[in-house]
Amino acid sequence: MRLPASPHSTNERRVARFRSGETVRSRSVSDIVLSATLDIPAPPTRLTVDWERDIALHLQLEAGDVEPLSLARARARWPDYRHCVQAMSDWTRALGLRDVLAASDVALMACRGARCHDDGEQYGGAAFCNLFLTEDVGLDVHFASTGHRIPLARGTALIFDTGLPHAVIRRDSNGFDAAHFAPGEDCTQVFLTWELPIEQVEVARALRIAFDVEGPISISPDNAQPVGVG
Repeated sequence: MRLPASPHSTNERRVARFRSGETVRSRSVSDIVLSATLDIPAPPTRLTVDWERDIALHLQLEAGDVEPLSLARARARWPDYRHCVQAMSDWTRALGLRDVLAASDVALMACRGARCHDDGEQYGGAAFCNLFLTEDVGLDVHFASTGHRIPLARGTALIFDTGLPHAVIRRDSNGFDAAHFAPGEDCTQVFLTWELPIEQVEVARALRIAFDVEGPISISPDNAQPVGVG
C-alpha cells in the first residue's frame, strides 16, 4: 500500500547529498512510505532464543539502540529464511522494482525502540527496505515530519527514504520515550533490512526522487564535500 505524501510535509525543502563515483550528487528527500503486511512464517523458537541471548549478552541493547545481529549464523538455523526473502522479492516486484532486492546488501538488525533520526549521512545513496520478523508488541514506526505511523508486527514491510526522519515508538505515545523501553519490557524488534540504491531508476521513480537539485560537485583531496541531509 502506498501512503500519499502529507500535505503538511516540509521534506520538499530537505536535500540529501551522497557520493556517486567522483562526484557528490544532491537529491530531494522523499516523504513517500511504501508498506505492506506480508504472510511470512514465524522464525523457529531455537532461533528466537538465540537472538534473545545474543541481544542480552553481546549487543546489550539499551533504549533507542539499533544494532546488527549475525545473519550468517541465523541462516544456518532458519529454514524459512528463503521464504521471507521470496515474499519481499514478490512484493518489490509488484511495486515495479524488478530484481533490485536481489542485487542489494541485506543485514539482520535488532532494535529496542529508536530515537527520531535520519540516516542520510551514512546512507544518502540508498532507500531502506525492511521486513520485521517479531510479533506485535505494541510498537509503531513513526515518521514525525509527515505523521505516518506503521504498526510493527511479523510481516510488516517498509520502503522509505533514508533521509526521512523516523523513530520506533510505543503505539500509545506521540514520540520516543526511553522509559517505554526499560529493562524487562518486551519491546525488542528484529528485522531484515536491504539498502536499495536510490539511483536505480525504479527505486527513484517509486519514491519520486528528484536528482541534482544542487549542481554535482567533483571530489578532490582539496575539496572534501560533506554528505548528509540539510
